[in-house]
Amino acid sequence: MEIRHLKLIKAIVEEGSITKAIDKLHLTQSALSHQLKEAEYQLGTQIFLRQNKKLILTKAGEKLYETANEVLEKLSSTDREIKQMIFGEFGTIRISTECYSSYHWLPSVLKQFHLIYPNVDLQIIMEATHYPLQKLQENIIDIAITSDPIKDSCITYLELFQDEMLMVVSSSHSWADKKYVVAEDFINEHLLIHSLPLETVTIHQFLLAPSKITPKKITPLPLTEASIEMVKADMGIMAMAKWAVQPYLKDNALKTIKIGKNGLKRKHFIAIMNNKKYPNYFNHFIEFLQTEINQQWNI
Repeated sequence: MEIRHLKLIKAIVEEGSITKAIDKLHLTQSALSHQLKEAEYQLGTQIFLRQNKKLILTKAGEKLYETANEVLEKLSSTDREIKQMIFGEFGTIRISTECYSSYHWLPSVLKQFHLIYPNVDLQIIMEATHYPLQKLQENIIDIAITSDPIKDSCITYLELFQDEMLMVVSSSHSWADKKYVVAEDFINEHLLIHSLPLETVTIHQFLLAPSKITPKKITPLPLTEASIEMVKADMGIMAMAKWAVQPYLKDNALKTIKIGKNGLKRKHFIAIMNNKKYPNYFNHFIEFLQTEINQQWNI
C-alpha cells in the first residue's frame, strides 16, 4: 500500500464522489480506477461498495480510511517540522479585526514580524472585518482582534491594549469648547461613521443605543481622510481613537472632546480558539504583537 493509495481513498471519502476526487487529485478517471483496483488487489478485499450510485466504505475500507488520516497527518506534520529545521518557522497566520482603524497600525506590526520570521505568511482577511469572532469560530481566520468579546468557552482572550474614543469636530463647531458630550448632544448632529452595520460602531454600541438616541443624520464614509475633511468643513462629526486622531490635529482645524464624563475607553483583545493546536510561531507572533503595540505605537 502506497501513500498515493491513501490519498486516493481519503479524497473519495471526503469529496463524496469519484468525479470530485478526480478533480482534487488531478487524475483521469481511468488512472483513478486503476489505482483503486490496485489498492484493493494489494489488500485482497474491496474498499468501497456501490449503493444507490454512492460509494460506501466496507469495514476494511473504514479501517483503511482511519489509517490514511493518521498517516497523512503524520507525514504533513513531519514535513512542517523538517522545513522549520531547515528554513526556520514556517506557516501561515490569518488575522482580522472588528475595526478598520486597527489597520492604521496592524500592517506596520506585521511587516516587522515578517522581518524576523520571513517564512511565516501573514494574511489580513479584510472580509472578516466587523465579524472577526464569528470568522474565528468558522476557521476562516486564526487570530481575531476585538474590543467586544463574546462568552464562548472555546475562545481564549488575551489583553492587547486599551484606548480611548474621542469625538472629533471642527474648531468652529458648537461643541468645540465642551469638556465632554453625552448621548443627548447627538440628536441634531450629522454623525460620520466608517461603515455599516451600525451595531458594530463603537459610539452607537456604547453610548447612543443604551440611551435610545439616534443622530439627525448618519453617513457611512469608509475613507478616514474624506471624513476628516468633512469634519473640518463643519459638515459632520466623527468618533476616533485618541491615538488615531493625533496626526490630524496639527493645524488646529479640529477639536477633540471626551465622550461622557468619564470618557469612553475600550480594551482590545487577541482572541484565539482554545481547542485548536497552534504552532510555536503563533505564540511568538502574539507576544510580538503585545510588545510592539506598547513600544512602537504607545497606544
